[in-house]
Amino acid sequence: MNALGAVVVRRRWTVLVAWVVLVALGFTVGSGVFARMTAVGGSSSAESIRAWDLLDEVATTGPRVVAVVDGVDPTATDVRREVTRATADLAELDGVALAADPYGPAGPALVARDGRALVVAADLERDLQDEQQEQVVDAVVERLRDIDVGTVQVGGDLLLNREINAAVEHDLQRGELISLPVALLVMVVVFGGVLAAGLPLVAALSTIAGALLVLLGASYALDLSPDVVSVVTVLGLGLAIDYGLLIVSRFREERAGGLAVADAVVRTCATAGRTVAFSGVTVAVSLCGLLVLDDPTFRSMGAAGVAVVLVAVAAALTLTPALLALLGGRLRVDAAAVSDDGGFARLARRVQRRPLVVALATAAVLAASAAPFLGVRFIEGGAELIPRSFETRQVADALGTRFEGRETDPVTVVTRLAAGSPELQAWTERVDGLPQVRSVLPPEALADGVTRVEVVPTGTRQGDAAMDLVRALRDDRPSDDALVTGSAAFLLDFNTSLADRLPWAALLVATATFVLLFLMTGSVLVPAKALVMNVLSLGASFGALVLVFQDGWLAGPLGVEPADGLQTWVPVLVFVFAFGLSMDYEVFLLSRIKELVDQGHDSDTAVALGLQRSGRIITCAALLLVIVFAGFATGDMAAITQLGLAMAVAIAVDATLVRCLLVPATMTLLGRANWWAPAPLRRLHERFGVSEHGPVAVPEARRPDDQASPLPR
Repeated sequence: MNALGAVVVRRRWTVLVAWVVLVALGFTVGSGVFARMTAVGGSSSAESIRAWDLLDEVATTGPRVVAVVDGVDPTATDVRREVTRATADLAELDGVALAADPYGPAGPALVARDGRALVVAADLERDLQDEQQEQVVDAVVERLRDIDVGTVQVGGDLLLNREINAAVEHDLQRGELISLPVALLVMVVVFGGVLAAGLPLVAALSTIAGALLVLLGASYALDLSPDVVSVVTVLGLGLAIDYGLLIVSRFREERAGGLAVADAVVRTCATAGRTVAFSGVTVAVSLCGLLVLDDPTFRSMGAAGVAVVLVAVAAALTLTPALLALLGGRLRVDAAAVSDDGGFARLARRVQRRPLVVALATAAVLAASAAPFLGVRFIEGGAELIPRSFETRQVADALGTRFEGRETDPVTVVTRLAAGSPELQAWTERVDGLPQVRSVLPPEALADGVTRVEVVPTGTRQGDAAMDLVRALRDDRPSDDALVTGSAAFLLDFNTSLADRLPWAALLVATATFVLLFLMTGSVLVPAKALVMNVLSLGASFGALVLVFQDGWLAGPLGVEPADGLQTWVPVLVFVFAFGLSMDYEVFLLSRIKELVDQGHDSDTAVALGLQRSGRIITCAALLLVIVFAGFATGDMAAITQLGLAMAVAIAVDATLVRCLLVPATMTLLGRANWWAPAPLRRLHERFGVSEHGPVAVPEARRPDDQASPLPR
């Protein structure tokens, strides 16, 4: 890192120009990623996905656009005339395969039970190119809105995706507008100046721009859902602020110690820069756990996340040092910032007086906070996860509550048996008697000898009855080649896949993190302890998720809408992201403690001084990340809101209860054993270990206001 710091100081203008170009491209060209977002399916090996793909292969039409015409009497002559004219116009549009209304073959199925609304539907042609499809949808929507009776609301999967994509982009912009100014204000208070506070935010904005470019490139190789873009961008923003804060703080500390600007930049890159790089590797390793899971959304999020982490690290190791080399002389030097007798040191000493009591009490609080997660329920996709203010959500709600046969998503069985075969008839009669079944729709013959049977479950679309029905139908199939699909089957297959793969992903993350922390500390107990404490802090965030979003605690004051359960992928991402960020703070703290131990301090003193020297940075970084995630938790999308709240809770718990209480308590209990390792591993660490305080070559210290440096300008 010495060499990198020296190069950045010498070539600071080149580095800055390169980042200006990158930012300009990111916020112009990179923003095109929002137009490339798409719904991502599940694992192609899952039965529900194979069945869905088969239905797609034999389908004669493409996606459907539907309109609910409300506040009308379907039997009225003027209503009939207006609706049938609109349906005829839709059927004539290029790209529309089929249009239907209540006055055609579909009949009563398209009339509301209360007789005050009707549905008009248009099925698009198959295999339209994306641009063609968008044009056809626009034409269909325009004609539907011209229906001059009642109130017209338009929906369907394509329009739902449009609204979600627009909401994600809006949420990102609003999250930035809320969190970045508040974060700047906090950093101004912490640093005592706008310049020092602004540098991490410049790095954060640059990381967002770089992240958009990375994601745009990734979208040509991977299918990116809207959730991938928003989640990965927020992660990059949080990491960039963290790393920028660490770099700027260490620079000011080195200046307070007497180094000139250029020398302080080199020293900062060699110390805090090494910690940033190590932390980045740790977070990236955590994200690699997503690559183990058999789901394209997780894999694309893992791959994109690793790339964005690298952008955040690059900004911290090049852009921020270049800005410091240019502007560092204007930063106020605070000698008090390096005091070893501050509030964090005093807190550590209080904890060290009763370490066992503090450790047990803190662990008990964290365990109790995690208890609600034992009653978690999961849901997958669906219109109920988007705000009720969305027009497509209102259409979906109206279809589900007011029209016959649409009360809940059916469980679909796909078979090669003929629709009128005795075997299939006997099977449908048998299924109709199951307690989980509300109704069985008549078998429907499709192309290529495929038959579809829709079984409507009791309860909600992914409730216990629907899940039990999927299991029952898979135990009693109408034929050996029959496949079961539908929203409940998707959820069941996803949960099964997760149960199979998640332990391996957790093992990969835990093992790799253990190895990385061992390379930094030379200890086997410290990494093991860190893993246990991270699990405890994660449990608290999982418990908060269930209490707020499933049970409805504080839902009103927080402005969230409780659902039947949590979005399936949210706890997985919280585990991976929060685990990585918690290890981020673990690296910040342990690097300082290990540095002090290597300088000859006893373990207890090293813990107290290490907490003092890193506690302010960790607390400030955590506060800023809480602000960032809380800002994005104010968005419209339920999944992003859940993720934002869970991440904010996890970071707050980790930076307070874990870092300030549990870490000093457990390290005090272990004493000298903290740094124990078997002899072979000690030799391994001596050869391959890394630390923040590796060899650093800097010129002789100068006064803080001395700008001279032997480094070329």
